[in-house]
Amino acid sequence: MGNTDQSWGTQFVLLGLSGYPELGAIYCVLVLPMYLVILIGNGVLIIASTFDSHLHIPMYVFLGNLSFLDICYTSSSVPSTLVNLISKKRNISFSGCAVQMFFGFAMGSTECSLLGMMVFDRYVAICNPLRYPGGIIMSKVVYVLMACVSWFSGGINLVVQTSLAMQLPFCGNNVINHFTCELLVVLKLACADISLNIITMVISNMAFLVLPLVVIFFSYMFILYIILRMNLATGRCKAFSTCSAHLTVVIIFYGTIFFMYAKPKSQDLFGEDNLRAMEEIVSLFYGVVIPMLHPLIYSLRNKDVRAAAKYLLSHKAVNQQDQWKCGSLVDKE
Repeated sequence: MGNTDQSWGTQFVLLGLSGYPELGAIYCVLVLPMYLVILIGNGVLIIASTFDSHLHIPMYVFLGNLSFLDICYTSSSVPSTLVNLISKKRNISFSGCAVQMFFGFAMGSTECSLLGMMVFDRYVAICNPLRYPGGIIMSKVVYVLMACVSWFSGGINLVVQTSLAMQLPFCGNNVINHFTCELLVVLKLACADISLNIITMVISNMAFLVLPLVVIFFSYMFILYIILRMNLATGRCKAFSTCSAHLTVVIIFYGTIFFMYAKPKSQDLFGEDNLRAMEEIVSLFYGVVIPMLHPLIYSLRNKDVRAAAKYLLSHKAVNQQDQWKCGSLVDKE
């Protein structure tokens, strides 16, 4: 209990780009518009998938969940990072650090699960096209349950990691060479044995990173096999276009994660400054660029999403115009 109370009184220092003040200004100029694009783009996708009846099918339900997840994930870290850079305040409380660590960890776990669920939907749509439209396999109960399982599993992962980390004491130099609090980096600052935390993280990575990736890989192998057996070229092109957006997101998401964990650790190879700059760029790409790309990838490559977004935006503009006209008439009277 004493260790827990001591931890809650701990302050962490986020170095970020403190050694490069000119890059900090550039970071703010770049990230703020990106964050606004994330909020607007994903917000439009959520509204479109919720209020347009044509998009009430499994793929767009999963897409709406993914958009909501991206907003939650970026909102847990980007605003505080921008405030810290502008105000030159590098300190963050243990509670604030915990929110960034575990909220981000839960969102990452949920996203991996959602990507696995989405590829199963694509598999059913292509490999069993006659049983897909009527909801024989992917009924509303099934795909809503799949989405709930993704969020519930991410929440369970959050509870486990949080309960273990909250018990650790932090009594050393709590300096984090990063923009935000990352779980593994913070665990290394604890002045206690973290072997149990590492074991649970390995199990978590196997369950939420490796397992969905295996499901995605074999699903696309079956999908590719079915596509190559199609006689008509138009059918093959349509099937490829159906999977292209999801496959692009998977490659970017897992490619970035692989680079983060597989990059060289030796400072002699790239130099300490270059290695640190590389880590910050990858962190920016993973935390901001990928959530920004999601609505762009799905909206630009999907005519249904584009049509729904245009209809909703034009409908809202017409309503505002009608309200303005009614207000003008009232004023004249």
